[in-house]
Amino acid sequence: MEVLGLMPNASNYTFLARCTHDEDSVLAIYKPRRGEIPLWDFPDGTLHRRGVAAYEVSRALGWPNVPPTIVREGPEGEGSAQLFVAFAPEHHYFTLETDHADAFRRVALFDVVVNNADRKAGHCLLGEDGEVYVIDHGVCFSTEPKLRTVIWDFVGEDIETSSLDDLRRLRGGLADEPLAATLAGLLDPDEVDGVAARLDRLITLRRFPEPEPGTRPYPWPPI
Repeated sequence: MEVLGLMPNASNYTFLARCTHDEDSVLAIYKPRRGEIPLWDFPDGTLHRRGVAAYEVSRALGWPNVPPTIVREGPEGEGSAQLFVAFAPEHHYFTLETDHADAFRRVALFDVVVNNADRKAGHCLLGEDGEVYVIDHGVCFSTEPKLRTVIWDFVGEDIETSSLDDLRRLRGGLADEPLAATLAGLLDPDEVDGVAARLDRLITLRRFPEPEPGTRPYPWPPI
């Protein structure tokens, strides 16, 4: 891994890096543990692993499009490495929501499952392939209700059958290898239990939930 430079406007150390194996090379976003700013409501040094856990949940669900993300050792120590996705910088959730509503329904469900505390509009990217990708999942999986998102457009809607089936499949996977073992290596046991509890609630409710009472439901800044 070769660090190419710092990414602008990031709250933690976030590097653009080149990862090379033999003659193959890709760009990646590298977030080292040592560059994580301590937060009062998340254990120190855990944000990079939470981002990897979010990718693993998305991969098990089959949606949304979270770029492949792993834990790996880099020039600044252990961190997360996420495949860089070329995207259109002028676009974000508020410019994409109308034309990509179905994709964002699944993003909204995913954010409930992982308890995403920071779904800004700018974390929703339009890739050069025309697909929507979502990034920045370092503040997920709290055991307390912390869902903060700009995507509340679908509150009260019924969850479509195919998405419910995927949620049920993920719930079953939490008790089986390899997903259970993978998440156990990235999160505390009570945080994994929280994923199961939120899935149970969604599966029972069968519709998009409202914000939790007494919580701040929107991130700041929104973009």
